[in-house]
Amino acid sequence: MIYSGVFLASHEIPSLRLLILVLTAAIGARLIAMTLNRIIDREIDKRNPRTQNRELAKGTMNLAESFGILILGFALYLISAKLISDFCFQLSPIPLIIFVVYPYLKRFTPLAHFGVGLGLAMGPLGGFFAVTGSMERFTEAMMLPLFNVFWATGFDIIYSTLDEEFDKKAGLFSFPSRFGKKRALQISALLHLLAFFVLTALVIISLKALIAVPFLLLSGFLLWLEQHKAEDVELAFFKINIVLGFSVLLMVLVSI
Repeated sequence: MIYSGVFLASHEIPSLRLLILVLTAAIGARLIAMTLNRIIDREIDKRNPRTQNRELAKGTMNLAESFGILILGFALYLISAKLISDFCFQLSPIPLIIFVVYPYLKRFTPLAHFGVGLGLAMGPLGGFFAVTGSMERFTEAMMLPLFNVFWATGFDIIYSTLDEEFDKKAGLFSFPSRFGKKRALQISALLHLLAFFVLTALVIISLKALIAVPFLLLSGFLLWLEQHKAEDVELAFFKINIVLGFSVLLMVLVSI
């Protein structure tokens, strides 16, 4: 989704240098987010049958090695942000704060799912700012991130249904553990409906291209399909989401 933000902001094909720097920044950010998550949740992962085979939980990786990966991620992310622009470098701590805070949220509130959505929303927003280098067109810049918040929060709720029973026993907060699977999936469906409305607004207000409509409809179908196949988490979370991400990217690309 980060490149969707880049192309939405540029209205043309950006320079290869910028595309590479955005990619390295995204890789660094991904390393930070995933490594922090695994470090912070390592004791929980040890107790959860679904996650016991993760490297830290299983003992095939130690904390020192994990912190080494974390430092590598920080270096890649911060250097890339600095090379993109001083503006991006100044804003670079904001996603880091989100990455540190959101793994702890499930210990206190079922709204933790929104932490995941907010973290993933930083991708298209960062891509947009990488092009503009300023707060200009801020309203336009927020449309893809808002879509991401609703979309990612919705699919994180679907994913969390796998841990419903464990979360109840461990005292962790999630929509399935607090409200039951049926109600949680209803909330997920509502969030995905909101995501489609935001995507529609993006086409009407910003893209203004009829050629985007088939991809908008495809994205809407994929959001519906993700809900329809929510019982098959492997399909809904890992496969349909990938196609949906490419659908949104193509929607932006064909429009510019």
